[in-house]
Amino acid sequence: MWLVALALLPWWLGLPLLLGIAAALLVGAERLQPFASTLRLTLRWGLPGVVLALKRWLGGDALAWTIAAVAALVGFTLLAGLESWLDRARRREAAQAEAEAPRTAEWPDLALAPLRVGGIVELVPVQWHALDEAANDSLDDGRGGRVRYRREPGFAGYVFDDGSRVEAPPGRLCVSPRGRWLALEAQPGVLLWDRDLQQRHRLRRRRLCGWHDESPWLQGSDAGMPLPLRDALGRERPR
Repeated sequence: MWLVALALLPWWLGLPLLLGIAAALLVGAERLQPFASTLRLTLRWGLPGVVLALKRWLGGDALAWTIAAVAALVGFTLLAGLESWLDRARRREAAQAEAEAPRTAEWPDLALAPLRVGGIVELVPVQWHALDEAANDSLDDGRGGRVRYRREPGFAGYVFDDGSRVEAPPGRLCVSPRGRWLALEAQPGVLLWDRDLQQRHRLRRRRLCGWHDESPWLQGSDAGMPLPLRDALGRERPR
């Protein structure tokens, strides 16, 4: 639309209009900011219209074509410079955001980087025990105390010398090497009791296969890879 309109106007009317729009964009008046994109589009399409109007005013000889071509070259060069000046703040923000973003290693860095190999996980084997309530059997809890099975009015479960109590049916149990965890065999799965956090974890699709760094590791099947408790809980299906 602007191309046709300015091509039909005399060039000496269209050129001041384009210069006025360029000056308004350079000044950057706040009241014109909402219309900045429209004004820039007007310059892009209006410049060819002014060049055509100049060519029409000069005539159809070779000199007219040469002058129009030079005017178009100069005009589009100035327009490109104006666009670059107006976008300087946007480029600065993009460069700052790129500088603040975490750097991702390129493939040469990754190829030359040393391999990160985790330590070997050696599991302490599980030693299951069955406590005979009638014989008042007890088991070392790893913290210098003992754990026993007790039946009392309103309670049936395991009692530690420090006063900790875990309500559970009788069965095979084991305690972690330093006494933080109590593990009880359950059908199906295993019941784990964290004495430090007073938390119970019931896993129905895993069995306890060992201890590492005072944490339980569990296995889904005989051929499955042992997993630490956090990963095993993440793979448990909600019930």
